[in-house]
Amino acid sequence: MKILVCISHVPDTTSKINFTDGDTKFDTNGVQFVINPNDEFGLTRAMWFKEKQGATVHVINVGGPETEPTLRKALAIGADEAIRINTPATDGFSVAKQLANVVKEGGYDLVIGGRESIDYNGGMVPGMLAKLIGANFVNTCIGLEVEGDKATAIREIDGGKETLKTSLPLVIGGQKGLVEESDLRIPNMRGIMQARSKPLNVKEPVTSNAETNTVSFEKPAPKGAVKLVDNVEELINLLHNEAKVI
Repeated sequence: MKILVCISHVPDTTSKINFTDGDTKFDTNGVQFVINPNDEFGLTRAMWFKEKQGATVHVINVGGPETEPTLRKALAIGADEAIRINTPATDGFSVAKQLANVVKEGGYDLVIGGRESIDYNGGMVPGMLAKLIGANFVNTCIGLEVEGDKATAIREIDGGKETLKTSLPLVIGGQKGLVEESDLRIPNMRGIMQARSKPLNVKEPVTSNAETNTVSFEKPAPKGAVKLVDNVEELINLLHNEAKVI
């Protein structure tokens, strides 16, 4: 089985976020980048298929050279090969189109992406990718088993879970539950050294036009001052007349 894991290069959630150029561009100065958590769950599941079933695991990212350390980390975790498509990730459709071209050329049986990335939270790339390559698709996936060309997937739904049977080729949008947080892997020194010699191939993009453009960003309003109250009557009065929540 040949697996492709989509890796988004996203800011660590502890990073301080700022914008430049009139709040139209994200300021990367001083920001630590990591593998998107939903993608990391998918990568860990792919490593299970590699170890238990002998699958080949490739990782891919759409972005500039600044994303290569993130791909190298995925290689250190255990992926066999990395691919970077040399173009900025401008919007969901253009990313899906770039990925689709590689999937078609590479003949992948299973494509694992995160349900969404934690930077833009678009949640659209896996579904569009499945449509572009004509593959089956399971979103919000929290469980996956593959036997031959058949797959059993469990996905999260409102109020419960749904078990689906499908066939390869398959695209999934994974999330926490696909593996547990305790199963995530930290690269060891041996893995880091091996990653240096593993192939990281840079591909030029296919022609694609962005369907959406970012107009501006806006940070949440700062929290107001805290008011301390001495009795329930005063609290009710503030909630009713000032906060207007009751």
